[in-house]
Amino acid sequence: MAETGAAPAPSTPSARSPLFRAEQFVWLTARVLEQRLFAYHFLNGGADPVETALDAYRNQDGGYGHALEPDLRGPVSQPLHTARALRVLDSIGRCGGQRVERVCRYLTSVSTADGALPAVHPSQRGYPAAPFVPIVDDPPSDLLATGPVVGLLHRNEVWHAWLFRATDFCWQAVEGMERSHPYEVQAAVAFLDAAPDRARAEAAAGRLGRLVREQRLAVLDPEHLDAWPVAPGYARGEHHFPHDYAPTPRSLARAWFTDDEMARSLDHLAAGQQDDGGWPVRWRQWAPAAALEARPAVTIDALHTLRAHGRPIG
Repeated sequence: MAETGAAPAPSTPSARSPLFRAEQFVWLTARVLEQRLFAYHFLNGGADPVETALDAYRNQDGGYGHALEPDLRGPVSQPLHTARALRVLDSIGRCGGQRVERVCRYLTSVSTADGALPAVHPSQRGYPAAPFVPIVDDPPSDLLATGPVVGLLHRNEVWHAWLFRATDFCWQAVEGMERSHPYEVQAAVAFLDAAPDRARAEAAAGRLGRLVREQRLAVLDPEHLDAWPVAPGYARGEHHFPHDYAPTPRSLARAWFTDDEMARSLDHLAAGQQDDGGWPVRWRQWAPAAALEARPAVTIDALHTLRAHGRPIG
């Protein structure tokens, strides 16, 4: 402990960097999983500790639960938890093998009649869940749940019988889309960025980009947020920006925006780091624990996006 009245140590550039500030936030607030992920991606940590932390959320049915996705509480496996688990495995280069075979068996067991995933399986009933996540007895197929999972499995060249009908569902949902909202568009991009038919994906992405601009689903001038609508049912200020659709320059969604539009978007993202070093949760906050657990993941995603687009973070 420093002596009382001692002068503070002089600050250094590294201590002012977004990465250093985010690191302090993660050690202060994050679950073990996000601590391990941060160490893997930014501190040369290993993949084994990440996978060990993720295993704590895995159930015997091959799915994942235990509030891995913070807006769904309780122990039961859910498609949204399992999608988050696949994202983690993909990010550490381990989205394959028997662990993913078990995941695909779980996905098969909870699929709807058309072979896709519901947003929430009825087994969630009786456990706390965000009020904006409806729980019904016979839930419909949902692109928001299915698109990212199908995209991740294709990107990792996983082949399983479940993928065939689920892929067909994604194509039909994306190509038939007339009106949408930002999270559904993000799910569509997650699918298109990894869909095996690249020519078809590029054509669908071009059409989707025109829809995003026509329906004003991306804020192109962050200095005038009030001029851009928020999607019905979203929280006040729950805007989406070009970097939300194109978190890397390799995404098909990057072509939707000019260089100036993307630069303004990334400037806005960089400026969003808060005094405690973390980035805020923009969606509706309904429980303190859910918001606290979500912020470290949001912070890690912000750092990934900035770094992927060539912005200095450390």
